[in-house]
Order: sequence, then structure tokens, then C-alpha cells
Amino acid sequence: MGLFSFLKAAGSKLMGNKAAENDATTASPTSQSNMDALKDSADKSRASMLAAQVVGHGIKVDNLDIVVDGDTATVYGQVESTSAKEKVILIVGNTEGIASVDDRLSVVVEEPAATFYEVKKGDSLSKIAKEQYGDMMKYPIIFEANKPMLTSPDLIYPGQVLRIPAV
Repeated sequence: MGLFSFLKAAGSKLMGNKAAENDATTASPTSQSNMDALKDSADKSRASMLAAQVVGHGIKVDNLDIVVDGDTATVYGQVESTSAKEKVILIVGNTEGIASVDDRLSVVVEEPAATFYEVKKGDSLSKIAKEQYGDMMKYPIIFEANKPMLTSPDLIYPGQVLRIPAV
């Protein structure tokens, strides 16, 4: 369990993500309770979309529940392995508008934890592999560890956070 930080402005966009935020911040309700209700509605909508992203990537999480409060997402549930847990954290955290993920997931089979690496401008998987493993040809290890979030070794972007498994 822990709190993981991400770049709020980097990441994949959820359909309607900005629209939901704008609805909560630009509407002119007559009371604070109306403003709070709009924010709560936007947060619940984003949480639902984040959960759909996790499920859509094929990561099995028993009793998945995601609670969004502003730019923080808290993830609850149970996964089979540490790698599945790390993938859930990355799916949620690598979403535009999410600055931190509070991990409340339990794991059935503990494995050695991977390290997280934030992609910098000019990085490639082979450059990261050279830096992390001393061998640029080990980039497929990083690519495989980040599937299904990565669909191609060439499609990474600055600010994205990747899993770097121990070898």
C-alpha cells in the first residue's frame, strides 16, 4: 500500500474528463452544496471511467472500487499478483488529471516489486533498458512488463510512468 505520484497534465485522456471537470468548476450554482454536488458527480464519473479502463485492459481485480477526490484516485480490491497491482496503479495514474494514486489493493501472490520509471523527453525503451539493465537489447522486458498499457515499443511519452521489473 502506498501513495504514488504522477504528472497530472500527462497521460491518456478519458472521454469527457475535461468536460466533467469544467462542469464542476464553471457552472454557476446558487449554493456551495450545489457546487459540491457537481464536483462529487464529476469525481464519480471519472472513477467509473477509470474502473472501465482497468477492466478494458484485462486486469482482473476482485471487488474493484475506485474513488476519485479531485486529482487523487484511491484504488481498492484484490489482485492475483504484484505485477497486476502495479499495472492497475499505472493505468489509473497515467491518466490525465490524476496526480496521485492511493493504493489500497491487496495481493494474493506477492512477487518482487518492480521499480517505476518516469519517461523523460528523448527516452526510448532501448535507452531506458541501457540505463536500467546495462543492455539496450533488453527493452522487450520493459515492453512486456507494461502490456497491455503499451501497444508498441515506440509509443511512449514524457511523463508516462513505466514498470521496470528486476531481472
